[in-house]
Amino acid sequence: MTAAAPSNPPAALLLIDVQQGLDDPSWGVRNNPEAEQRIAALLAAWRQAGWPVIHVQHCSQVPGSPLRAESPGNAFKPEALPREGEPVFRKTVNSAFIGTDLETYLRRQGIGALVIAGLTTDHCVSTTTRMAGNLGFDVVLVEDATATFDRTGPDGRQYSAEQMHRTALASLHGEFARVCSTRQALSLPGTEGAPA
Repeated sequence: MTAAAPSNPPAALLLIDVQQGLDDPSWGVRNNPEAEQRIAALLAAWRQAGWPVIHVQHCSQVPGSPLRAESPGNAFKPEALPREGEPVFRKTVNSAFIGTDLETYLRRQGIGALVIAGLTTDHCVSTTTRMAGNLGFDVVLVEDATATFDRTGPDGRQYSAEQMHRTALASLHGEFARVCSTRQALSLPGTEGAPA
């Protein structure tokens, strides 16, 4: 599959919750250890092309969460540090559109297409992708620039991080977004020459 170029104006790169607190061992076993490297490649390409970059930061309200606003884990990872002029939307729930001005910002900027990456595939990435699709945005989700953790089902059954990742992507593709690789995303017009 080849990712089709999103409509004009250029797609915004939407980076979700690329935060240090998601390295905390309490989350469990994670898949795709190269996700941050892929995110950095996308970020470099979007900046080189002069395309819009948007950051989302989760500010948990759960006591003891490593993503609470006052926690060191709330900080962005080095691979995805916002630059001056790149907006940051802070959320307290899974969707980047709930309790933020993200939709209003995108509409005012004339942005109708999003390329989404970040953490975690089956929680905040999935929820934001679903809502973006429902709101009418043209969404590309970059499969190897996101990751998740092992989960336990209500019956106690264990699901590996890779199982959770793959099933989340499968449920999103063709319904809420087009799922593609970093290399495919970097073939979009205006991003040529960026590291893949």
